[in-house]
Amino acid sequence: MSKTTVKDVSTEPEPERAVAGPRTAGGSRAFALLLVITGAAGLLAAWVITIDKQKILEAKVAGKTFTPACSLNPIVSCGSVMESKQAAVFGFPNPMLGLVCYGIVICVGMSLLARARFPRWYWLTFNFGTLFGVCFVTWLQFQSLYRINALCLWCSLAWVATLTMFWYVTSFNIRNDFLPAPRAVKNFLEEFTWVIPVTHTGVIAMLVLTRWGSSLWA
Repeated sequence: MSKTTVKDVSTEPEPERAVAGPRTAGGSRAFALLLVITGAAGLLAAWVITIDKQKILEAKVAGKTFTPACSLNPIVSCGSVMESKQAAVFGFPNPMLGLVCYGIVICVGMSLLARARFPRWYWLTFNFGTLFGVCFVTWLQFQSLYRINALCLWCSLAWVATLTMFWYVTSFNIRNDFLPAPRAVKNFLEEFTWVIPVTHTGVIAMLVLTRWGSSLWA
C-alpha cells in the first residue's frame, strides 16, 4: 500500500504580500530650477543684509556711521530698516533665519534635479514652511510701508523670492493631489500658476507706488 504524506500546513511559510508604500512625487526640472533660483536669490539677500548689519554695528562701536550701498535716499533706505526693531523679531536679526531657510529651499531644488521623490508629508511640511515665510514677509511689508516708512531693496528681493516659491510649491501640491482642490483649480494651475506670483508681486508694487510715488526716486 502507498503511504499518503500529510503536509503540516501550519509550518509552511506564508507567501509574501506586497505592501504599498506612501505615494511619492518628484518635481520637473523647471520646478527644481525655480526653487534653486528663488532660494539663491533669498540667500543672497539675507547674506548681504547680514554683512551690512554687522558693518553698522561695528561702526557704532567705533563711534562712526556706516551707510549701506542700497540706501539711496530717505525712502529707499536699507539702513533705516536694518536698525528698526522689526529687523529682529525673534531676538536675533531676521536675515539669520533667511540664511537657514533659503538654504533648505536650495537643497530641495537640488534634490529634485537629482530626481529625488518625496512623500506627501514631506511636501506638506515644505509647503507649511513656505506659508510661514510668505506670512512673515507680508507682515514685514506692512511694517516697512506703514511703520518704518522706508524700503529695503534687498528685503524686496527676498519678498519676491519667498512669495514665488510659496505659490509654486502650493500649486505643485494641489496638482499632485497632496492638497484638496476642485478640478477647475487644478486645470488652471496646470497652465497658469505663473499668473498668481506675478499678480501678487504687482499688488506689492502698486502699494509701494501708492505709498511713496515719486519720492522713491527723489
